Amino acid sequence: MTRFFRDLWRICRNDKAALFGAAVILAYLVLAIIGRSISHISTGVPNAASAYLSPSWTHPLGTDNLGNGILAELVVGTRPIMEIGVLAALITTFIGVVVGLVTGYVGGILDAAVMRVVDVFLTIPGLPLIIVIVSITRAAGPLALAAILSITAWAGLARAVRSQALSLRSLDFVESARVQGLPLRNIIGRQLLPNVGPYVAINFMLAITGSIYAEIGLFVLGVAPLNGTNWGVMINLAMSQGALYVTKSLISLLAPMAAIVLLQVAFVFFTRALDSVFNPRLRVQ
Repeated sequence: MTRFFRDLWRICRNDKAALFGAAVILAYLVLAIIGRSISHISTGVPNAASAYLSPSWTHPLGTDNLGNGILAELVVGTRPIMEIGVLAALITTFIGVVVGLVTGYVGGILDAAVMRVVDVFLTIPGLPLIIVIVSITRAAGPLALAAILSITAWAGLARAVRSQALSLRSLDFVESARVQGLPLRNIIGRQLLPNVGPYVAINFMLAITGSIYAEIGLFVLGVAPLNGTNWGVMINLAMSQGALYVTKSLISLLAPMAAIVLLQVAFVFFTRALDSVFNPRLRVQ
């Protein structure tokens, strides 16, 4: 593990884009943790005197129709976006890895039956299904939304991990563990999992970005309950206030969109660094 972080740091030092990505992700995580303690917004009656103020030292991005600072809303809205995105990625990765490793190693009837289920989930249009489920359940909690977002996303990872498990189970070290009579959990956890770890790590990062896009889409469409503040809610409210037609409210739309783009670009750059750690031939010299 120490070697991994040492290699990652070396790559980030040599690759400025990767260093930028790591710094931005770290900054967003810090904001997600402390954002609510350093920024405050009002959800009460709109303050007409403070609405739609131009950027100033007090409000660097101006204010919205409620008189809240747009920058403060961005900071406060970071936590729910990151929280749901990471939770959904964790659920997706856990289910995909467990299903893929178990079915790939055990094989036989279990593998055939589970893969048919995976095929069904792969053919289901994920976003429309998520929209329907959220509309019916009106799920609002981070864990509930994360679980719904991962309802079909795990299937692709499960099939990919299963393919790797199929190629690993015939190797000598796995055969040796089987002959020694080690339990299934030990073979999967100690023999197979470390060898698919790099692939899982890359896909975990990709799952976070995909989950963030999906959850923001739910709020923008108004499918998920618009309680609380996050970037998707900000975009939804800006659109309902006519941000595309009213110049003074345009910043309310552009600010969260810029925050989303910046985060996604950071993940792309950082994922490239991770890929370089696991694949030395990709490293920037």
